[in-house]
Amino acid sequence: MKLYRTILLLSGSLWLTLTSIAQAQHQLTLKQSIELAQAYSPEAQAAAHTYRAAYWSYRYFRANYLPGVSLTSSPYLNRQINKVTQPDGTEQFIRQNQLSTDLALSISQNIWFTGGNLFIQTATQRMDELTTKTKAYNTQPITIGYRQSLFGYNSLKWDRRIEPVRFREAKKSYAETLELIASKTCDLFFSLATAQANLQIAKSNYASADTLYRYAKGRYEIGSISENEMLQLEVNRLNEETNVMKAQIEVEEAALTFRSFLGLREDENLEVLPSVEDIVAFEVPLDRALELAYAYSPEMETYERMRLESKSNLAAARAERGLKADLYLQFGLSQTGEELRASYRNPLNQQYVSLSLAIPILDWGRGKGKVRVAKSQMELVDTQVGQAMTDFELNVRKMVRQFNLQAKQVQVAQKTDETARKRYEVAMKLYLMGKSSILDLNAATTEKDAAQRNYLSAMKTYWTLYYGLRSMTQYDFQQNCPLSENLPEI
Repeated sequence: MKLYRTILLLSGSLWLTLTSIAQAQHQLTLKQSIELAQAYSPEAQAAAHTYRAAYWSYRYFRANYLPGVSLTSSPYLNRQINKVTQPDGTEQFIRQNQLSTDLALSISQNIWFTGGNLFIQTATQRMDELTTKTKAYNTQPITIGYRQSLFGYNSLKWDRRIEPVRFREAKKSYAETLELIASKTCDLFFSLATAQANLQIAKSNYASADTLYRYAKGRYEIGSISENEMLQLEVNRLNEETNVMKAQIEVEEAALTFRSFLGLREDENLEVLPSVEDIVAFEVPLDRALELAYAYSPEMETYERMRLESKSNLAAARAERGLKADLYLQFGLSQTGEELRASYRNPLNQQYVSLSLAIPILDWGRGKGKVRVAKSQMELVDTQVGQAMTDFELNVRKMVRQFNLQAKQVQVAQKTDETARKRYEVAMKLYLMGKSSILDLNAATTEKDAAQRNYLSAMKTYWTLYYGLRSMTQYDFQQNCPLSENLPEI
């Protein structure tokens, strides 16, 4: 036992020597890493900008259905020789010297169910003849007008159906992207954790191999072990020294990738701290997961938008193929006078009605072809959406089954790791006491290292599945609320 304690003390001293030159570590837990990634990573910033653009696009869409007020003016000065038609029909070149000023205030409202535009306007115009120093006014106290395409494509009606779906899709996609960022953070976090564990394993194994080699040299000198066994221990020592250098490079590469993803400075020396205490063992009922996925996943909004857009394209193709008619109506009051006040007295009625028609007679099948293409595209979208929804449901089922088993696998991997460590300690004692061979010790060392790596791999799989399931169902199982309700402010 004294010999065993001496060896452990020597191993610990060598371990401290190897780690004393390391820089101070910036420690991160998985939760802290995810918070950093979702707030500052380039992918999170890109997702926020995409969602912000979708928000303002939706605001622009909403504004199309609200009344618009505009104030317009188009003054001009005309001092040139122009061709002017005379009362008898002849034309003469006359020098004009005029100043025209006007002001119009109008309120317009789009009518979504017809696709027309209703407006009310009041306007005043003044004309100054600078040569004769005379002036005249033309006022329109009130004018009511309406514009309407009778058989055309009603974009207002289709936008009213499509744009809300598009915005819900963007909002849910933003929440989904944040969960995918969390899932990728888990992957990079545990890649760095595995690299750091490999370095720790390599250093520990090197310390043990060096101690055993020194101890074997003494035993070889007194003839208690063979030369072959001593050389095997020397080979083990050299291999472990090589493993330390390889593991160090692996840590640096994994840390560089992780820092880049988090948006941290390159000179920060990261140390990740995986913890099994954060893993909560709970099961998600399959029916509940499917219900949440259909209710909150952006995939459903994407499929609905695709269907609506294909129907909209078909409606546009049909409208473009047939009769086209544009109606313009305007009713109001108008008067003129040499003074502004006089131009508002006894206003006269004015009406203006315009109807333009376009009837396609021969287009060599172009209109029919566009309709057939749009109809075929709509049927293709229906087929693709149906298949995509089937695949989506299968993925949810697969994810739920894997997740419900993973917490138990983490517990088994943890127990295996603890048992393998104890077996290694026993194997070390037996070898030092001369009761086992170097092959038994090597096997115990391999099992110990593999058990630690499998433990980290099990935790990585758990968190990847956890955030993958959250991204597919768009639901926070700990707070019991949709993820879209807890989005960060943008």
